[in-house]
Order: sequence, then C-alpha cells, then structure tokens
Amino acid sequence: MFGFVGIFVTMAMVFGGYLLAGGKMGVILHSLPFEMMMIGGAAVGSYLLSNDSHVLKATVGGLVRAFKGARWTTQDHQDVLCLMFQLLRVARENPVALEQHIEQPAESPIFAAYPRLMGDEQVVSLIADTLRSASLNYDDPYQVEEMLSRRIASLREDEMHVPHALQTMADALPALGIVAAVLGVIKTMSSIDQPPEVLGKMIGGALVGTFLGVFLAYGFVAPLAGRLGAVIKQDLTFYDVIKSVLVAGLHQHATNLCVEVGRQAVPEHVRPSFDGLESALRELKKAA
Repeated sequence: MFGFVGIFVTMAMVFGGYLLAGGKMGVILHSLPFEMMMIGGAAVGSYLLSNDSHVLKATVGGLVRAFKGARWTTQDHQDVLCLMFQLLRVARENPVALEQHIEQPAESPIFAAYPRLMGDEQVVSLIADTLRSASLNYDDPYQVEEMLSRRIASLREDEMHVPHALQTMADALPALGIVAAVLGVIKTMSSIDQPPEVLGKMIGGALVGTFLGVFLAYGFVAPLAGRLGAVIKQDLTFYDVIKSVLVAGLHQHATNLCVEVGRQAVPEHVRPSFDGLESALRELKKAA
C-alpha cells in the first residue's frame, strides 16, 4: 500500500512542481516513448546479460515481495516457537517418537498444525535436518550453531541476488540516460540549419533522456532494491529465531527457556508478547 502511495507522491511532486514552475509537458510527452525505448530497453537488455535464469525468474516475485512487505507476522513467530516447543519436548521425552516427525514432516500432526510454516520448505528442512543431526549424536552446540549460521548465510546470499541486481541497474540508469541524451544531441546537430524554435525543442527532447535516467534510477529502481533488501533481511531473521531455539536446546536448557531465547531473538515489532506465548504453550501442554 505505502509503495503505491510513494509512487504517486513522487510522480505528483516532480511533475506537479515542473508544471507549476511553468514547464510544458508537450516536450516530455513527445520524447518520452523514444527515450523510454532506448533507456528502458538498454536497462532490460543489460539486466538480462548480467544475470542468470535463477535471478531473472526471482525478479518478478521479488518486486511483488517489495510491495507486499515482510512475510512473517507476529502470529507466525509465535507459531514457530510453539512448534519448536513441541518438538523439543518430544525429543527429550521420547527420542524414538521424534523420528516420525522429522523424517516425514508432511505426515506429522505437529507440523500439520502450522500450515503456513509447512508452506516454507526452508523452515521445515532447517528444523528437521538439525534435529536429525542431533539424534545422530552430532550434538555439539557450537558446531551446530556454526553449521546453521553457514546455512542461513548461504540463504541470505542467494536471496540478496535480486536486490543487488536491481541496485546495479539503478546505478547504470543515469549513464544510460546520458547515452540517450547524446544520441538526441547527435540528432540535433544534424539539423543545425533549422530555426532556433525547432532546435530548442530538439535539445529539450534530448535532455529528457538525462532526466529520465536519473529519475528512474533514484526515484524508483534504487528505492525498490533497498525496500526488497530490507524485506528479505526481516524475513531471514525468522531462521535466526529457529537457530536460537535449536542451539539453546542442544545446550540442554529447559524447554521453556529455549523458547524464551527464541522469542527474544524476534524483531521487536513482530515479537510475540511473553504472556501471549505462555498462554499458547499452556494450551499445548493441556492438549498433550
């Protein structure tokens, strides 16, 4: 929602200010299709040239993600903490029973109670793989923490490809605008025998290229890249929460304490309240 408001405000302030200052939209509108073809086409072409198919496929989804915002809500964080609480209890009370949950999460009643979490393959595999490793006596908390950190870092690097690619495009757009402007000047020089009013319009049209390159770069593409990077960063903290609970569990802390460690790792604006989480855990204990 705020993304569309931002676009509207940017367009209204820039072009509204131009019109109020006495500018005429005719020159811009006449040159816009051709300048957009040159600048936009070159930007898209260079984007295709510099990125692989994985990044290209993820770009559209990334742009949608930038407008939608972070995926994980306060309720999702509470759900994953409840899920971890249940799994850690099973692991300590009946390690053999844990196998059916981590070997076939899709058939586990514990995982099935949290469909949004089940919809994220990385969440399920991160939990299941770590608990499986612990069941195979790979239970050194420091080694597991290092392993999880490397895994999350790898996810972060993979996820950040699209924001980096968009930022590269934003950095290139002003230069591409200059290319379009130079072409406009070349066109103008070939008509140097025309009267001043004709040359003035042609030079104005050429300068539209410079304006468009800078405007697209700093008004749209760079902010989108920054917004997407911020959304990805916030979403990846979800995996850090899971890591915190798992590592605390390997340190043999009490299950409630492990969950509280995870709750403290949640960003403040989506952190479940202590009382709300405690209430949810009491309900789980009653149901068990």
